[in-house]
Amino acid sequence: MSPIDTAPIDLAATRSELIADALAKAAADHAGQVRTGSGGLPYIEHPRMVAATLAERDYPEATVAAALLHDVVEDSDTTVEELRAEFGDRIADLVDALSDDESIDSFRERKDEHRARVARVDGDALAIYAADKLANMTTLHAAIEAEGMKAADEYEVPLWLKLEVWEADAAMLRDEAPRLALIDRLEAAINDLAADLRAAGPRSDT
Repeated sequence: MSPIDTAPIDLAATRSELIADALAKAAADHAGQVRTGSGGLPYIEHPRMVAATLAERDYPEATVAAALLHDVVEDSDTTVEELRAEFGDRIADLVDALSDDESIDSFRERKDEHRARVARVDGDALAIYAADKLANMTTLHAAIEAEGMKAADEYEVPLWLKLEVWEADAAMLRDEAPRLALIDRLEAAINDLAADLRAAGPRSDT
């Protein structure tokens, strides 16, 4: 079960052909994948959570569709240009902005570059970025509560480093979009994970 209610995206898909098509595309592209740090959730639950968070706040359908598709370029064979042909420039450009530059090997440097790039895009990209981070942190906290810190061990880097990156993400969002409704929830999620990390004992830098 998803730790964030995904009913809003199912409702939105009944009302918007664009959102329904994006949901179907995301489900197909992420079929068989499991989300890292989720306690075994099917991957599709992550973009569903991100999109549901925005759908319940009445973001435009193109923004919600891009939220559903935001990981397909990173984690499937779909390209930005294929999205452009199927879903148009607006959605393709949002997904492009929300995709990591995988040519950057260092985790911290890759995330720093991505954060700076998103900060230069419009408010809807920032909203998807915030909802993405919120879904990641909420999912990980729920998985840690269910199965302990082994859930965090699924990541390529230690939790303390992910927390530092998420703290920088929240600071950027507060600077660039101070009225964004999700910022307080992001900071609460960071506090939950910080408490998880403290409870786990001394930090490991490996």
